[in-house]
Amino acid sequence: MVYSGDPVLAEDLLFKPKHSLIEQSLHSTMGATTTNGDGFGIGWYGRGPTPAVFKNVDPAWNDRNLRELTSQVSTSLFFAHVRASTGTPVQRSNCHPFRWGDRLWMHNGAVFGFHELKRDLVFAVDPSLYPDIEGSTDSEVLFFLALTFGLQDDPIEGVARAVGFVEDLAERKGVANPVQATIATSDGSSVWAFRYSTQHQSRSLFHSTAVTELRKLHPEVEVLATLGDDARLVVSEPLRDLPGAWREVPESSCGIIQEGDDEIRPFAPVRPTHVA
Repeated sequence: MVYSGDPVLAEDLLFKPKHSLIEQSLHSTMGATTTNGDGFGIGWYGRGPTPAVFKNVDPAWNDRNLRELTSQVSTSLFFAHVRASTGTPVQRSNCHPFRWGDRLWMHNGAVFGFHELKRDLVFAVDPSLYPDIEGSTDSEVLFFLALTFGLQDDPIEGVARAVGFVEDLAERKGVANPVQATIATSDGSSVWAFRYSTQHQSRSLFHSTAVTELRKLHPEVEVLATLGDDARLVVSEPLRDLPGAWREVPESSCGIIQEGDDEIRPFAPVRPTHVA
């Protein structure tokens, strides 16, 4: 989940909505797994130059510190993730979101064949970035590949080249359909959310519609009156069953939450050029 808008208490986003992310960690209805209990993480931008993160390997629904912390953290840009391991160890360094500098990154999905591809993928990471890889997941390696390929200067280009590199390597190694990804990344002011898979059968991703329109549709929902007109949410599953409140991010696309008008652009990987 990603929130962008006027400052809100993190617990209002994590715990209070119907079908909240904490509820989804126990009873996901649209995810690849029903229960996501292999750790969690939150990240938020506050007063400092870099975002803060809090992670744990406990199930999100069973961590009292998470409830305590989020009852006091107020932020205008918030990331939250619940994890279901795809084979890598359940450890804090493998929990999302990942952070480097002023960037946050979350990835829901997998790089299939990662065991066979890992050595070549890690070797492609810029040597100056490599020491900052803390965990052992495909998601973190994909993040550092995107940084290597220009995420800081052009997030869409960086992700496109990272995904293209993975697909090109997988094709040469005989690994079919390597990428399944919904991705969110931010620099503290804008958010980029991607939905893409090699098979073009990506996991679900939704964004909230304009708050001004939601107030007209649902005047009975009091919380909508407390949100600024620029408030936006990006989620894997809708937090509340409100007709007209959510729109699915199209397959093979990138949504951009930014100052001014938001955008949705087509997304396609960029393969590396091989010299004969």
